[in-house]
Amino acid sequence: MSKKTDRKFWKNKRVFITGANGFLGSWLTKALVTSGARVVVLIRDWIPGSVLTNMKNIYNNLEAVVKGDLIDGQLIARIFNEHNIDSCFHIGAQTIVGIANRSPISTFESNIRGTWNILEAARGIGIQRMVVASSDKAYGEHENLPYDEDYSLSALHPYDASKACTDILARTYANTYDMPIVVTRCANIYGGGDLNFSRIIPDTIRSILQNKDPIIRSDGTPLRDYIYIDDAVNAYLLAAEKADKKGIKGEAFNFGSNNPTKVLDLVKKIIKVSGSKSLKPVIKGKSRSKGEIKNQYLSSVKAEKLLGWKPLYGLEEGIRETIKWYKD
Repeated sequence: MSKKTDRKFWKNKRVFITGANGFLGSWLTKALVTSGARVVVLIRDWIPGSVLTNMKNIYNNLEAVVKGDLIDGQLIARIFNEHNIDSCFHIGAQTIVGIANRSPISTFESNIRGTWNILEAARGIGIQRMVVASSDKAYGEHENLPYDEDYSLSALHPYDASKACTDILARTYANTYDMPIVVTRCANIYGGGDLNFSRIIPDTIRSILQNKDPIIRSDGTPLRDYIYIDDAVNAYLLAAEKADKKGIKGEAFNFGSNNPTKVLDLVKKIIKVSGSKSLKPVIKGKSRSKGEIKNQYLSSVKAEKLLGWKPLYGLEEGIRETIKWYKD
């Protein structure tokens, strides 16, 4: 059983969240607001359909909503100082692989410059705890699976490289300036509220709800690790609560389901859980898209040992909850 985060810990903490109206950011913001934290959020683009925008009771209880961009270093410094931030979750980023391949510079600006702006502002104010989002993609491609945290960051594509740089910068600040920073390397996060329909799970569910055969853009064989949103939020909160502890400060942690699944099997499972009897997956791709890694999944042994974290949701249970959210 996973250790649950101590929600009392967050009462009256002054928390800054980047990317708060994104998929993970919305649910993390909700968890912190309902735990009594005083949450300041940075939002670049207004997304009318985002989870955060539609959770009026959460949105209305935010300490502040700042409209701006991660690449504005002066703005970031002002937020930390004026709101006397003691805790930070840096998850704001350009996260879509296809966009990164088409437009690497804008991705590098957001994900790399944005990260050093956040780290420098946090250093200036003497942050008490901080979590920085890296990704399993930062590892690049390795022959031996699952990946553990000692594997080299060998990214060879724009998005992957941007997250490797984010990862290295965060651990550099932690170790050079003795800052209480933890880096998260999560598997593919899924759940209700993900509006990026280029991703396999929300796209498949949308197709099913429209009574259309789901399309697979690979040959269905790539192997991936999927983690339900509630497990990811719990991982971030646990990491932050222990960020100043010896053996945890300055470390990176993998968070995954420890249950890798082929894309074709995943789509079949979603169809089965949905109850559809007539729909079938349609394979329209090659073994991999350009800029995509063929097989990738993580070992979460370190997170279990040092943080007490394990996923509470199996894939079928998580998919059931996700379908219910989109139906509602």
